[in-house]
Amino acid sequence: MAAQEDVTQQILHELTLYGRRVRAVVERAHPDLSFVAYSMLSHVYDEDGCRAVDLARVYGLDKSTVSRQIGALVRRGLVQRDDGGVQALHVTPAGARLLEGARDQQRAMLARRLERWTDAERRTFAELLRRYNVGE
Repeated sequence: MAAQEDVTQQILHELTLYGRRVRAVVERAHPDLSFVAYSMLSHVYDEDGCRAVDLARVYGLDKSTVSRQIGALVRRGLVQRDDGGVQALHVTPAGARLLEGARDQQRAMLARRLERWTDAERRTFAELLRRYNVGE
C-alpha cells in the first residue's frame, strides 16, 4: 500500500509541476488574463457554441463564477454571446489570435521538453494523458 501511495504522490507532484509550467507560459504571454479565463477561452475555442452552464459543469465551478469570467472575456472582446435565446459562446477573431499565440508558446515548450523522446514514448505519453483526462 505504501508503494502505491508513493506513486500517487509522485504523480500529483508531476502534474502540479506541469500545471505550473503551462500556467507560467500563459501568464508571461498575457499577464492580464487569469489562467481560469484562459482555460475558459480555450474551451470556448475548442467547443464553439458551448454555454456558460457547460463550462460550469466541465470545470466544476459555480455558474456565477463562470458568468463573471465570461463577462470579463466579453468586455475584453475575446468572446461574444449569441443573440439567440441559447446564449451560445464564440471566440472572436481577437480571442483566437490571443489563444493561438499562447498555444504556439505552449507547443514550443512541450517540443523542447520532448525533443529527446522517441515517437513511441510521445504516443504512449499522449495516450496515458488522454486516459487520465477522460477518467478511464
